[in-house]
This record gives sequence, structure tokens and C-alpha cells, in this order.
Amino acid sequence: MLKVLALSVLMLIIITGVFLFWPEPTLPADVSAEKLVVFKSRRELQFWANGKLIKVYKISIGESPKGHKRHQGDKRTPEGLYYINDKNPNSGYHLNLGISYPNAEDKRNSSNPGGDVKIHGLKNGQAYIGRFHRLRDWTHGCIAVTNEEMDELYKGVPIGTPILIKP
Repeated sequence: MLKVLALSVLMLIIITGVFLFWPEPTLPADVSAEKLVVFKSRRELQFWANGKLIKVYKISIGESPKGHKRHQGDKRTPEGLYYINDKNPNSGYHLNLGISYPNAEDKRNSSNPGGDVKIHGLKNGQAYIGRFHRLRDWTHGCIAVTNEEMDELYKGVPIGTPILIKP
């Protein structure tokens, strides 16, 4: 029984190490996004350039993942066509890219749609969480990636890039 427990603990350590440290492909340095596509149900952000899918990022989204954002504080990630409208190097969440939510339709459909929806890294001082952030949805409606992934996106996504967020 003790050997089985020890072997189980060892396997858990190995699996955790592989999860944390297995290298993921990086975005080519000279590529610039033509569009981003998010699939909330698959927890995936796609980076497209020159008509080709270049990279897929695993993401975390709002704590209430089903449905379109209706009002401030509902912890939902919006759905629809938006644009990257800002880059913030001084974010509280290791850089961020602003998303143009709310658009005109969102404003028509809500008296208080909220705002400040971003693609961002991990909260400053919590980079040690790394890929484990993907184990649950934890944002207030934003799209979260690791800090290393945020570095890539910050460099490769120009302001004005369309972002389509699908259910």
C-alpha cells in the first residue's frame, strides 16, 4: 500500500512538472496579427496572419462563461466582433490589450454594459501560477493568458486588429 501511494505521488509530481515546464511553441517574432478569434466554449484564442492560423492559445475567461456580457459585474466575457483598441504596458495584470467592448449594439441592449474588457496576463506578483490559471475561469469578463503568451500577443497584435469572440 505504501509503495502504491509513493508511486502515485511520484507520478503526480512528474505530470505536474511536464504540465508546467513542457515548452509550448512560440509566436514567430516578425508576425503581425490580421485577426484574433476566440472560442469561449473551447477556451481558445486563435492568432491569424496572412490568411493562416499561426498559433492557438489556451485561455481562461469570465467566471460566468455562458452567454454574452449583458451588464457590468456579470462576470461574462462578451461575444461578437470587436477590435483591439489599446495597449497598456502598466497593467495590474502583466500587460493588456484593450477590447472595444461595449460596441453600439451592446450599448443599445444594456443601460450599464460595463467596459474595460481586456486580454491580459496574470495578476502582477502572481506569475508563479503560470499555466495553472487555465484550470478554471477566473476573470471578471476578460481573456487571460500566461505572462509569456501576453508578451507575444502584446508585440504581435497591433491596435485596430479585429477580434471575433464566439460562444
